[in-house]
Amino acid sequence: MATQRDTLFRYLAMLQLIPRSPHYKATTTLQALLAERGFNIELRSIQRDLEKMSSHFPLLCNKDERPYRWSFDPGFKSNLPAMDTATALTLVLAEEYLKGLLPQIAIDKLNPQFDAARKFLDALQENSYASWARQVRAIPNGKALLPAAIDPPVWQGISDALLERRAIDVEYLSRQQREVKPFTLHPQGLVVRHSVSYLLATVNNYDDIRQFALHRIRKLNPSENRYREHPGFSVEGYIAKGAFGYPLDQQQLELVAKIDRGMAWLLAETPVSTQQQLSGPDQEGWVTLTATVPNDQQTQWWIMGFGARIQVLQPSSWRDAIAEQAKQMLAMYEPAPSARNLKD
Repeated sequence: MATQRDTLFRYLAMLQLIPRSPHYKATTTLQALLAERGFNIELRSIQRDLEKMSSHFPLLCNKDERPYRWSFDPGFKSNLPAMDTATALTLVLAEEYLKGLLPQIAIDKLNPQFDAARKFLDALQENSYASWARQVRAIPNGKALLPAAIDPPVWQGISDALLERRAIDVEYLSRQQREVKPFTLHPQGLVVRHSVSYLLATVNNYDDIRQFALHRIRKLNPSENRYREHPGFSVEGYIAKGAFGYPLDQQQLELVAKIDRGMAWLLAETPVSTQQQLSGPDQEGWVTLTATVPNDQQTQWWIMGFGARIQVLQPSSWRDAIAEQAKQMLAMYEPAPSARNLKD
């Protein structure tokens, strides 16, 4: 009985050590890892065990090289395949990045995967990954606000309603009217934008899609009203129309601007659009940027973030709007208030 139990534990340990394809582990590597876990077994026995288990699990064996190399089928859905260093580091980076994007309740749902990645890296004390906590960081592009807090029952209720196509009754804090109002919502999609999560839904018996910030939902319950489908709706199409970009209109336009060499280097590596051209520097070092961009305020704000490093030439409406904004800012900061005025 004890022998059968030990064999079962050895099989489980071996399955947990085998990664998904294209990663693999050689039988010699498996033998060493099993020995670290207290299973001292010959190489031939390991090979026989793997061949037996391959009749019950989607194990792949590469016999082109010796020792043989084993992996799970890449489509196998299970927690058994072992985590590798690349996957672990990717999860650690994802956790760092998502903490500034998703609400805490969503991060909590992923904590088991993040914990497994950290434990995997922590266990590698004899190699360069031992100090992984000091070597991995994800830095947001620009100032990131803290994610708005969402009540756990609200997040769960929204998730269930979206997946099960159910209507919900909510009490929602209206930003414009600054009061809590009751609505029956028919969820159509979910979008995370910066630090705020939005439910896309139709309201009551209306057909237009509206946005509801999840952190402003004060109460949520399943509705007795029948769920109303919105035929043809897609989140991708909704976003493409500029719903979250504060569009000035639905047209694309050609942006022409002079930019400094540092910004030119940045855009050469990470273009502002798929249709972008950069000239060579002129005598003063300025590079001409030509790009097709959406006519939205998001792009204008992005431009203004570079300050004096970019000068918009076209379109003239953007140039005028940015110049007017600069004048208003200059009027606010000049003349600078004296220290005595600040004290008064």
